Amino acid sequence: MSWDGVQRGALEALGYRLYRRAGQEAPPPPDDPLSRALLRAAGRSLDDPEAGRLCGEWPTPAQLRAAAAKRALWPRLRALRAARG
Repeated sequence: MSWDGVQRGALEALGYRLYRRAGQEAPPPPDDPLSRALLRAAGRSLDDPEAGRLCGEWPTPAQLRAAAAKRALWPRLRALRAARG
């Protein structure tokens, strides 16, 4: 099943983690300035094969207007950057 950004955000807020079925391609990353900036902060780029999946897991731009969503996102971005070495 395919979830849109609002549904993914609601499921994540409820503590669910969405997985992709084996053999499914990762969705293409959205090519907007915010996505590019977040991928850069995570040490990734739009060319990264996991970029679309990562962007789909992050809060939407509307959700990021809230300070709590930003505070929750930064540790995840730092962990991704650290994992890249």
